[in-house]
Amino acid sequence: MVNLAPVYAALDRFLEEKMQQANIPGMVVALTDREHLLRVSTYGLADIATRSPVTPETLFEIGSISKSFTSMLLLQLQAEGRLDLHAPVTRYLPWFQVQSTYEPITVHHLLSHTAGITSGVDFAPSSRYSTWALRETTAASAPGTHYHYSNVGYQALGYLLEELLHQPYGQILQERLLTPLGMHATEPVFTHETRKRLAIGYEYFYDDRPNLATSALVPATWLECGAGDGSIAATAADLAIYLRLLLNKGQGSHFLSEANYHLMTQRLVQMEEGVFYGYGLFTSERDSATVIGHTGGMVGYNSVLLADPEHGLGTVVFVNGPANPFGIANFALKLLRAASLGERLPEPPVLATALPAERVADYTGTYHGGDNDKTLVVTHEKGQLMLAYQGERIPLAKLNASPDVFYTAHPDFALYSLRFVREKGKIVELYHGSDWYVSEHATTSTTLTSPPHWETYVGHYRSYNPWLSNFRIVLRKGSLVFLYPSGEEKKLTVLDNASDSFRIGEEEYEPECIHFDTVVNQRALRASIAGGDYFRTFTP
Repeated sequence: MVNLAPVYAALDRFLEEKMQQANIPGMVVALTDREHLLRVSTYGLADIATRSPVTPETLFEIGSISKSFTSMLLLQLQAEGRLDLHAPVTRYLPWFQVQSTYEPITVHHLLSHTAGITSGVDFAPSSRYSTWALRETTAASAPGTHYHYSNVGYQALGYLLEELLHQPYGQILQERLLTPLGMHATEPVFTHETRKRLAIGYEYFYDDRPNLATSALVPATWLECGAGDGSIAATAADLAIYLRLLLNKGQGSHFLSEANYHLMTQRLVQMEEGVFYGYGLFTSERDSATVIGHTGGMVGYNSVLLADPEHGLGTVVFVNGPANPFGIANFALKLLRAASLGERLPEPPVLATALPAERVADYTGTYHGGDNDKTLVVTHEKGQLMLAYQGERIPLAKLNASPDVFYTAHPDFALYSLRFVREKGKIVELYHGSDWYVSEHATTSTTLTSPPHWETYVGHYRSYNPWLSNFRIVLRKGSLVFLYPSGEEKKLTVLDNASDSFRIGEEEYEPECIHFDTVVNQRALRASIAGGDYFRTFTP
C-alpha cells in the first residue's frame, strides 16, 4: 500500500497558498483510484456571510462536466438501437432548426462541437426556447469541419433525449445513471430545493471590466437549471464515483460499455494545441501521461474532473468562485501519479507574480497615440511592469493566462485591459479600449479609416443575463472591436450584404454574430447575439 500522507501534506500546503493567491472562498478536492475513494478534503467557506465551512456533503454546481453524462445517455440509446449518431438531429427532434446551406447537422456533430453553430448566450430562463431560437442563427461552416464549443448544442441533445424517452431530462439522468451508480447525493437538475444544500456561488463585484484574482467578490446570481449542457449539482465524493466508472472503462456495465468509453474519449477534433474532444470528454497528453476529463463553469462556480486512465488515478475539484481550478487538479494528479510510481513528488507550480527578467524588456518603452496626442510610458522595477502616468508609477498585473495582456485598476484605465501587440515577435503597438498606441521601436504605423455609420454601433450594451451581462463595442484603428468584460476581444467582420450585422471574429467559420438596430440620434439602442437582446446603457 502506497503511503499517501506526503501527497496529502504537499497538496494541502499548495492549496493554502493557492486559496489566498486566487481569492477562493471555498473548495473541495476528491482523490480516487480505480477501486476506492482515497480522500475528500475541504477548504474555506460555503457561505462567507454566515462563515459556514465547506463540508464533504456540500453540493456544488458542476457545469459542463454534465455534458459527459448527456453523452453517456445518448450512447446508451445507440447501443439499444434507438439512436443513430449519424442521423440528422431533426429525425429525433423535429423542431430543431438552424439556417444553413450545408448538409444536415447530426447527433455526432452536436456531441463533438463540430456543428458549426453558435455557442449560445443563455439569454432566456428557458433553455428550450434558446434551442428553438437557433432557427434565428446561421451555421457558419459545414458540419464536421471546425470545432466551436456549443452549450446550446448540448441543450438540444438533452431535449432529444426527452423526445426519445418521453421523460424529463432530470428523470432520465436519475434513473439511467445516478441511481444505478449510487450517486445518491447528486441532483440531476437544480431548483430552489437544491439551493438549500449548495455552497453559495461568488462572482466579481465588477461585472463590466477585467478582474484580478484579488478583486472583491459578491454572491452570484442564483439560477435554476435543467438542461443537458450543465444541470448537475454534486458532492465531490459522488462525482468521484462517476470518475471511477471512467477509470474502469465501464467494467462492462450496461450504462457504459468499453466501446462507448472509447467513443467518449476518441480524438475527434482538436480544441487547442495537444487537446482533443470526443463525445463529452477531452483527451490530452500531460507530463508524459494521457489524461481525460472536462471542466465546468457556472455563474459563481468552477469545477474540474481529471483522470489518468493508464495509472488508474483521478481527481475532482470544485470551487465556489471565479477562480480556475484546473491547475489544482493537474497538480493533484501529478502528486498521485508520482506516489503510485514510487517517484519523487513534484514541486508545486510557482504562483508567479512577476514577469521573467528576459520578458520585461519586451514591453518597456514609450508608446505614442496612433490617432491622438496621448503618450504612455512603460517601465519596470525588479520584474514588475509599471505604467508612468501623470506623475504616478502604476503597477501592471498579468491578466490571467492571456499572452501580452495586462491590467490595472487605476480609475483612468480600469474599464479595459492593456493589450500589447506583436509583429514578428516584437511589440509594436499597445491597445486600451478604443485607444491604440505605437511603440517607439516600431518601424511603421498605419492609420485606417472606417465607414462613418460605424460610430452608430459604438457603446456599452447590457442585459440581465448573468452569463454575459454586458460588452462594449469600440472603434479602433479602422475596425469595430467587441470587448468582453474579461479583457478578451474580437474584431467584428461585416457580413455579406449587410451594413448592421457582423461576425464576431475574423475567421469565416466563426458562428457568433451580432446585429444592431433601433437607431435613435445616430446611436443603435439594441444589439442581438444568438437570439438574445442587449441594450445600450448610459455608462461609457
